[in-house]
Amino acid sequence: MAQTDGAVSTEFSAQKLPEGVLDMTTTAPTVLEGQKVFVYYNGPTDQLSGISAGACILDPGASPHPPHRHPEEEFLIIGEGTGEIECDGKVTKVGPGAMMYCAGNTLHGIINTGKVPMTFYWSKWIAKGFSA
Repeated sequence: MAQTDGAVSTEFSAQKLPEGVLDMTTTAPTVLEGQKVFVYYNGPTDQLSGISAGACILDPGASPHPPHRHPEEEFLIIGEGTGEIECDGKVTKVGPGAMMYCAGNTLHGIINTGKVPMTFYWSKWIAKGFSA
């Protein structure tokens, strides 16, 4: 997976995802400036054309990428640290336990505004019958 920023493209033509459990000790990260990106799962399932899910650790002041939009719906959950999430033009301060949902093609982004690393988890998907 060639990445120049923390954006992860959902795979639609890969093999169906295997069942199991993955975490930061079993998944090699992509290390980029100011962040480590862990892609746990990326591909189709029985019910989805494609889903990608993983984690990102952001250094203080870092963002995985500028605010962007994509056709997938997305959940983002803050595990550790503090920051700001932009979703559909609204900026919200967030900390551990905060969860974002954005519909497909909604402008969104995240930045670590704290003094310690911020860990967040994401999953984004497109159901069968919808276009990517």
